[in-house]
Amino acid sequence: MKKGKMDWKKIGFKILYPHPAVIICLLPIATAFLVLSLLFLGSSSPLAILSYLFSLYVLITLCARIPKIIVFFKTFKRENKYAQKWFSDVHLRMNVSLYGALIWNLAYAIFQLGLGFFHKSFWYGSMFLYYLTLGIMRFFLVKHTRKHKAGEKEEIEIKRYVQTGWLLLFINLALSVIIFFMVYWNRTFTHHQITIIGLAAYTFLTFTFAIINLVKYKKYNSPIYLSAKVITLVSACVSMLTLETSMLTAFGTKDNPLFNRILIGATGGAIILFTLTLAIIMIVKGCKQLKKLKQTQTTLSPNIPQTALSVEDDETTLSQKQKTPKAQALPQRLPGSKKTKNNT
Repeated sequence: MKKGKMDWKKIGFKILYPHPAVIICLLPIATAFLVLSLLFLGSSSPLAILSYLFSLYVLITLCARIPKIIVFFKTFKRENKYAQKWFSDVHLRMNVSLYGALIWNLAYAIFQLGLGFFHKSFWYGSMFLYYLTLGIMRFFLVKHTRKHKAGEKEEIEIKRYVQTGWLLLFINLALSVIIFFMVYWNRTFTHHQITIIGLAAYTFLTFTFAIINLVKYKKYNSPIYLSAKVITLVSACVSMLTLETSMLTAFGTKDNPLFNRILIGATGGAIILFTLTLAIIMIVKGCKQLKKLKQTQTTLSPNIPQTALSVEDDETTLSQKQKTPKAQALPQRLPGSKKTKNNT
């Protein structure tokens, strides 16, 4: 009996804690079955119920492995040299994130431009302007970070900070046009319900990390780093607006479209006001820092010519001493001194 009980315990342990390779194989299968069931099968279908139970089992086994997964990643972060380089080098992480976001913004802007020409729509044109401005802002930042680290060129960093503020004002115009299309012409984003669930998870994740990174990167006291995180935060706010319009289109009531327009208009107005406030703060703060930096440079600059002049004077006096003939330095012989010596 004890042997049988031990076997059941081992079987239950193996079922709850399968090999990691088994979990890796089962995870995409369960995801595919779940998506197919939600798309093509009804909720009361036997196959759909089996797919739900199978997905629940995979989720339970994955959650049971969470402590070991955390230990694995901590060990990997501590022992792997590439992971150590990644987590210790802030400048490397900033460059990689800027390059990735720049490529994505430019590619999506070109895609929106193509849709605008194909459909002859100002909606896609405003989307093109929004993503193009995001790409331009990140291009100016990455142009500096690929050559210099934080704090090496303080004046240029502050100028890029102010430049980002002015570009945020321009991007606010593109956002105003997009929100006008949403409210006045009821132009929204349409996605499938499953896509909206994935979009919601991605949007809340990016919004949370945007706030965390904005607070985290303040300690480096770098206007370039702060500008990059402000851009990410504004982009995350716009993603929240996109998620809201998609959810209202998919799950909202179609009997009362006025409520949807009021809600979208209120959220869009709050985002425009927030972006405008950030832009004004960046411009005013950056201009004050530039003025303060120039004042410190002007107070230090008068001392430099005086020291240079003193050094030049020392050099000239030294050269004059070296050019002085030796005859002037020696005492002149008295006339008749040679005869006196001979006479003696």
